[in-house]
Amino acid sequence: MNIIRALTPASMGLAAALIGVPAGAADMVIPSPSPASAPVWTFTVAPYGWLAGLNGTVGQFGMPPVDVGVSFGDILKKFDIGFMGAGEARYDRFGIAMDLLYLKVSTSANTPLGVLADHVDVTSKTLTAFAAAEYRLAETDNMSFDVLGGARVWSLKTELDPVGGPADPLSFTDTASWVDPIVGAKARVGLSNNFYLTGWGMIGGFGVGSKLTWDVMGAVGYNVSDSVSLIGGWRALSVDYEHGASVFDVVMSGPILGATIKF
Repeated sequence: MNIIRALTPASMGLAAALIGVPAGAADMVIPSPSPASAPVWTFTVAPYGWLAGLNGTVGQFGMPPVDVGVSFGDILKKFDIGFMGAGEARYDRFGIAMDLLYLKVSTSANTPLGVLADHVDVTSKTLTAFAAAEYRLAETDNMSFDVLGGARVWSLKTELDPVGGPADPLSFTDTASWVDPIVGAKARVGLSNNFYLTGWGMIGGFGVGSKLTWDVMGAVGYNVSDSVSLIGGWRALSVDYEHGASVFDVVMSGPILGATIKF
């Protein structure tokens, strides 16, 4: 999901007006190279689908933390709505990278003996957004390497809504939100026949928001045209957050499929 700009030097021309100019003078005419193309802003959007499962420990509503293990298939069965996408704006060696993920899932759970309610509807909303400044340390016709620094915002919300019975009028909500500082790097290496390798590695948190968070991705891409490419690979995102009774210590991982569109 990188943007690689190849700046091709303009071809050089040579002209000499020989009429009235001595031959020796004409031989000394040296062409001047055309000025290099000025840097311009470029933009890339990258919608993607991340077929991720979730494993770890979660604690909410003041209850003791519990171990969770949910496959992507399990999440898909409970899926309501979601959005995933990344983007980049770049000018010369500098850039701004962004990533956004929103997921809403819902399910129902039976209550003990059905005394307080027939069942409980559970809705979970997860939002994480990342933004960082980038600097390109190296670039050739076949590769690029960027370092980056920024922040990732997390927002979690879980709602419990009893249905039927004395508890029906009640509802319960638990929320958690925090910001993690992030540093990392990303790279792209061109292969033959329009294929390329791309990936990133990031780490953060450092006790400011979560104890620790990391994000790694590796993929193979294919250039459909100069402005469009397709990618497929694997991504894993981990976060270890604990504040009071709120615990969110999980790893989300799975295949990632997407496209990049350059403007």
